[in-house]
Amino acid sequence: MTRTNALKYTSVEICAGAGGQASGLHNAGFRHIALIEIDKDACQTLRDNTESNPEWAGCKVIEADLKGFDSADLGLPDGQLDLLAGGVPCPPFSAAGKQLGGDDERDLFPTMLRLVDELDPKAVMIENVRGLLDPKFVEYRKGIVKQLESMDYEVCYWEVLEAKNYGVPQLRPRAILVAMKAQYARHFEHSKPQETEVVSVGVALHDSMRTRYDAVAGDPRAEKAFKNWYEKALEGVAPTVVGGSKKHGGADLGPTRAKRAWEGLGVCGLGVANELDDMKDAERDLFAPAGPKLTVTQAALIQGFDEDWKFSGRKTAAYRQVGNAFPPPVAKAVGEQIYAAFEAAARAQRG
Repeated sequence: MTRTNALKYTSVEICAGAGGQASGLHNAGFRHIALIEIDKDACQTLRDNTESNPEWAGCKVIEADLKGFDSADLGLPDGQLDLLAGGVPCPPFSAAGKQLGGDDERDLFPTMLRLVDELDPKAVMIENVRGLLDPKFVEYRKGIVKQLESMDYEVCYWEVLEAKNYGVPQLRPRAILVAMKAQYARHFEHSKPQETEVVSVGVALHDSMRTRYDAVAGDPRAEKAFKNWYEKALEGVAPTVVGGSKKHGGADLGPTRAKRAWEGLGVCGLGVANELDDMKDAERDLFAPAGPKLTVTQAALIQGFDEDWKFSGRKTAAYRQVGNAFPPPVAKAVGEQIYAAFEAAARAQRG
C-alpha cells in the first residue's frame, strides 16, 4: 500500500491498536502527532513500526487508559488539529458483547466526544462494528450526532463499509462515522469511498504460502498440498478475522461457522501457525486435514496490512492485535476523502 498524498494534515488517534487505521490514514496523507493505546503489546508494535521510520517523525506512542487521559498532555494549540480518529471498543455494540450500548462500561464514545470537545479538530473519524447501526441503537446514534452538532460539526456520513470492496480479502463490515466542521463539510464528497476490485485469499497469500511449502519441498506431499490449498483459496474472500479477548482461549480463526468457511478456502482454522523461521511442526502447520494454518503475518495480509508491518509479543498476543485491527486500505480510502475535502476548502479560500 503506497502513500497517495503528501503528509500535509495532522492526526491524533485513540484506541490505535496495532496501527491498522493509523497506517491507512498515514498512506492517505495524515501525519500522526500521537497514537494512544492501552495494550502494552500493541504499543510496542506501534513503536517498532514508527520510531525508526522517518515518515513517522514526531509521532508519539502513548500507553494510556483513555478514561483518565488528559488531552492537554498532547500540547496542541487550540483548533490546530486536523483529524481526530479512533476505533472505539466494539463489544458494547456487537452481538458477542451482548449489545449493551451506553450501559456497557467499555463504551468509550463519551470519552471520544470529550476529546473532540477539548481538541476541537477540523474532522472526526470513528470506526466501530456494523451492529452500532442496528435499529436498537437509533436513539444512541441520535445523541452522538446531536453532541457533534452542538460542537459545530456536520456528519458527512455514518455508513457500513465492507472491507472486501476495498481490496481486503476478507468480509469485514465496519460502521464508519465522518464529521467535519462546516467549512470543510461543504467540500466533502457525500458518498462512500470508491470501491476497488475484490481480491481472493488465494491471490493475497499465494507468494507467502508458496514460500512456506517451498521450505518443506523435500516432503512428497508439499506440492499437492499447495495446489489443493491454492485451488480452494481462489474461490473467494475470508470470513471476518477475529482477535478474541484476553479472557478466552488462544489464537484461532474464529467460531465454528468461521472455521468451516476457512476450510472451504483450504485453510485450517484450529490455531495459528508459527512463522517460517520458527516452524517446529510442519505436520501441524502445513499438513492438517483441512489445509495449512495461517501464520500471524498471513493473517495480517488478510487484514490488508503491508508485509513489512511487524507485530510485537508472543504469537497469541500478536494474532489478537491482527484480529482486532481495522483494515488499512479501508482507513486509507476514508482518509483520502477527508484529505480531499481539506484540499478543496483550501483552494476555495485562496479564491
